[in-house]
Amino acid sequence: MKLKKTKFDGVYIISPEVFGDARGWFYESYNEKALREAGIKTRFVQDNHSFNSQKNTLRGLHFQNTPHSQAKLVRCTAGAIKDVIVDLRESSPTYKQWLAVELSPENHWQMYIPKGFAHGYLTLAPKSEFQYKVDEFYCRESDRSIRFDDPEIGIDWGCRNPIVSQKDKIAPLLRDSDVNFK
Repeated sequence: MKLKKTKFDGVYIISPEVFGDARGWFYESYNEKALREAGIKTRFVQDNHSFNSQKNTLRGLHFQNTPHSQAKLVRCTAGAIKDVIVDLRESSPTYKQWLAVELSPENHWQMYIPKGFAHGYLTLAPKSEFQYKVDEFYCRESDRSIRFDDPEIGIDWGCRNPIVSQKDKIAPLLRDSDVNFK
């Protein structure tokens, strides 16, 4: 397993060692010991799985406020996605900056996202599946969203008319949200 640092403190792109032959391939999608040895000491408590039937489906930008904020380990297991994070940690030198990474079954990449980030993704293919681990259980009272098209953040999704839920269409701009990551 290889970890590649990003411009964000604590965010890593993870490339597993893939063993392949004429039959197909195998890799460890999660190994707590290997992650701990690499410096990621997060203990995950819940797995989530999302299916998206259409290309250009956008989900996000989502997060849970403190004290129920979540670290995530994300991956795409069918289709392809553009995975996007936004640093919402006010004291961070990368506050309000974003990062996009393409995740797919072909590249086997995963992204580790610590607490303090909003997260979203755009499907780049129909029938895309997205799976992720979180270190805190879902908490409705802490569940938050910010607008995927917030001009202050300026994410280039690469799609003019994404398919978006009503919840995400009416999410507040960052300046109007009650995000509480210090």
